[in-house]
Amino acid sequence: MIFIALGANLATSRYGPPQHGLEAALRSLEAHGVSLIRRSNWYRSAPYPAADQPMYVNGVAEVETALSPAALMAVLLDMELAFGRRRGARNAAREMDLDLIDFDGQTLDRAADESGPAVRLPHPRLGQRAFVLLPLAEIAPNWRHPENGLHIDDLIAALPEGQEIERLDT
Repeated sequence: MIFIALGANLATSRYGPPQHGLEAALRSLEAHGVSLIRRSNWYRSAPYPAADQPMYVNGVAEVETALSPAALMAVLLDMELAFGRRRGARNAAREMDLDLIDFDGQTLDRAADESGPAVRLPHPRLGQRAFVLLPLAEIAPNWRHPENGLHIDDLIAALPEGQEIERLDT
């Protein structure tokens, strides 16, 4: 199973509010050789770490593709740019954030080179973020962390306190 975390807290010029941009990103995956299997509900979450910026809309999608992890990561980075993301300060507000969080349970730490972008699997901070774990649990309730084998329920129970998140009615 391949999982992508999606998030945004700024409107895109073409699609408007964050949720609309994220839904458009999901629709555009197919054109890049990535099939959407299922997605979670959308969640509203406070920026993490805490910051003076708008609330985020987040979700997780299960996808299928013949692409390698590096090729899929390149597609996700290209899509972020197409939706208006400009990388600046770490944890800054953004129009689009697409993270590859798990690729068939692989562990990988690949540096960027001429053949593609850096890829680290599983995503190094997924176990600390409610805005990833809660939507992931919704679509993969038996998921286990590929490195430490912890069940998703145990990861959720161990989340740091103070992460404001609520499921949106979608």
